[in-house]
Amino acid sequence: MPLEVPHDTPLVVTAANVRMFAPDGTPPPDAPDWIWHYDHPYLHGAFAPTDIEYQADDLEIEGELPADLCGAYVMNGPSQRFEPVNAKYHYYDGDALLRAIFFRDGKASFRQKYLHSGAFIVEDKAGKAIWPGLAGPYDFRLPGSPIKDVSNTDVIFYNGKILSLWYMAGDPYQVDPLTLETVGRETLGGGLHHSVSAHSKTDPFTKELFFFNYQDEPPYMSYGMANPDGTLKFDIDIDLAGPRSPHDMGLTENYAILHDLPFYHDVDLLRKHGRRVMGFHRDQPARFGLIDRFGRSDKVQWFEAEACYILHISNSWEEGDWVHMIGCRQDDPMPVKDQADRHLASMMSYRRRTHVLYRWSFNVKTGAVSEGPIDDYNTEFPTVNTNFVGRKTRYSYNQIIPVPQEGSLEGRCQTFNGMIRYDLETGAQQRYDYGDGVYGSEAPVAAAIGSSPGSAEGKAYPVTFVTDSNDWSSACLVFDAEDITRPIARVKIPRRITIGFHTTWIDGADIWPG
Repeated sequence: MPLEVPHDTPLVVTAANVRMFAPDGTPPPDAPDWIWHYDHPYLHGAFAPTDIEYQADDLEIEGELPADLCGAYVMNGPSQRFEPVNAKYHYYDGDALLRAIFFRDGKASFRQKYLHSGAFIVEDKAGKAIWPGLAGPYDFRLPGSPIKDVSNTDVIFYNGKILSLWYMAGDPYQVDPLTLETVGRETLGGGLHHSVSAHSKTDPFTKELFFFNYQDEPPYMSYGMANPDGTLKFDIDIDLAGPRSPHDMGLTENYAILHDLPFYHDVDLLRKHGRRVMGFHRDQPARFGLIDRFGRSDKVQWFEAEACYILHISNSWEEGDWVHMIGCRQDDPMPVKDQADRHLASMMSYRRRTHVLYRWSFNVKTGAVSEGPIDDYNTEFPTVNTNFVGRKTRYSYNQIIPVPQEGSLEGRCQTFNGMIRYDLETGAQQRYDYGDGVYGSEAPVAAAIGSSPGSAEGKAYPVTFVTDSNDWSSACLVFDAEDITRPIARVKIPRRITIGFHTTWIDGADIWPG
């Protein structure tokens, strides 16, 4: 049975619908006292923020860590530090909290630390929140964006540093990969003069950075590349009909794949009334632009496909004249309204969208397009072996979004209750369920230490953080990429981990040279 999201049951949206307490009545530990002023599902339960920064060594391990697992699993995500400016808190508003687990010599350690962005420093000095959140109302008198650039969406590794990125395109921040201390804004040797979006890519073979940016003013999109030494190589303006809201990009050996999708906000409404309202234009096709990834030409070859929206790409690669892109497709990204509080209902409805694993193929010689679903389960946050980004992969490791239970926010908050491995060649699937009330995270697939890019796809280890709302314990699960039906090791995390967004894997050789 596909994991379909029912839209026919009205829902009263309150924090009481989620696992706000453990079965014995214990609330989530480490949560700030001010959250009890808000009956808000994304400020309670597994989503409850924590403002505790700490490190812990020699973590307790059940099972045995593989000898060739060496490196760091890093997750970015929201953890609201101060009480919101107004009651219209949005899940995406939280301050960026970095969490990292380090594996070396069969042992594990953990770090948790806030990203010290420009906005974070301003609010830290003030001792309170200053910017309104995504739901507004916006204050255009505030410095920078009227929306706080929280940089809480994504993390990638580039030129010896972690880069923290925001999905609405913001300032990229350098972070020390061992201490999680914020180093400062990434400028690419002084050549970067604009924002960078989340889901920019580092090529595992060449160590080059490929990035994109989007904004409400012309040029509406740009695409660029940086050398392995941290210097900008080029930055190209991309011609679009108007402002768009792309979320990801594809990368192959010779191409970058840019997204021009028919789901975007009304800029005039934003400027006149301070409201960011998204609209899906089904009469417009989804467009995918292939551009020479090395900037040898600024010509974009556009391909049209069925109208849709895409959050995340699993991987892209070339085969002859064809370029293939695997990702999670939304047939209709518009929400179905719940009968409840207008703000909460709208936010929750957006989180009830379905996403199915899908394949797009583009012929660079003939201009032909082939597309179609791979599966009909509701899954997202797809990952592949970190050594295979941009090269053909057989497997995709996706997080399963549960079916919402009637009268509950379980599933409607878009938590992950399991992981599924897709075999793109045979159609076979493997699955692991985290357990009742246990929520998982995006699972990067850590290439075994010593393996070279493009070799031994199955010699790798998916890793994920899980939080158990039955007792508020957290752990990191380690799987064998060849068999994810059970974890091979479970590492206990000393404190509860709040649900986060995107992750990266950093090879041990990159953070412990020699």
